[in-house]
Amino acid sequence: MAAGTSNYWEDLRKQARQLENELDLKLVSFSKLCTSYSHSSARDGRRDSSDTTPLLNGSSQDRMFETMAIEIEQLLARLTGVNDKMAEYTNSAGVPSLNAALMHTLQRHRDILQDYTHEFHKTKANFVAIRERENLMGSVRKDIESYKSGSGVNNRRTELFLKEHDHLRNSDRLIEETISIAMATKENMTSQRGMLKSIQSKMNTLANRFPAVNSLIQQINLRKRQDSLILGGVIGVCTILLLLYAFH
Repeated sequence: MAAGTSNYWEDLRKQARQLENELDLKLVSFSKLCTSYSHSSARDGRRDSSDTTPLLNGSSQDRMFETMAIEIEQLLARLTGVNDKMAEYTNSAGVPSLNAALMHTLQRHRDILQDYTHEFHKTKANFVAIRERENLMGSVRKDIESYKSGSGVNNRRTELFLKEHDHLRNSDRLIEETISIAMATKENMTSQRGMLKSIQSKMNTLANRFPAVNSLIQQINLRKRQDSLILGGVIGVCTILLLLYAFH
């Protein structure tokens, strides 16, 4: 009976690790899609408005975005289901005496799920924001071109429109550069997270054997979370300052 329950737990862990690996690859591709959309939209904005190629490219990327978003949401739902089964197992009667170790493993998988969910929603929100901004800029360009072609009487107002348009374009480029830097930083942190996951897995194995090491690992995890909060705060402040500078 103990062997059967142990095999069930290992099967759940195997499923969780497999889904986590699939999600990690999907999120990297999803992030690259968002970055490429930002760059291509910036190039398309400098083309003539009569060119239909940008519209076709944007439509294709939109479809790819929707497809990948659905796939990631399905993987997140499956991983959530596996975590729920692991939680039910740890709470059921007759589990092995290593309940503390099981709970530690379950919490680690929950943290990974939470990180992936947060990363997905953040990347998705950035993509939607870029797409809405490009739609707005396209509408502004069309209004300016329509105004210029419709009448040449009010040149002063046309010049004001053009100046405002240039200001918006400059602000848009600055925001795109900021997003690109943030995306590059995120990809680097994702790579580092993969390495840390491998190291943490080995450390958890040692911690289960040596209780003193477990206390040290908890202190390291606490320090790592503090460093993450500090880094997130610095990035947030820099982003806010850049946005304030861009719109003033």
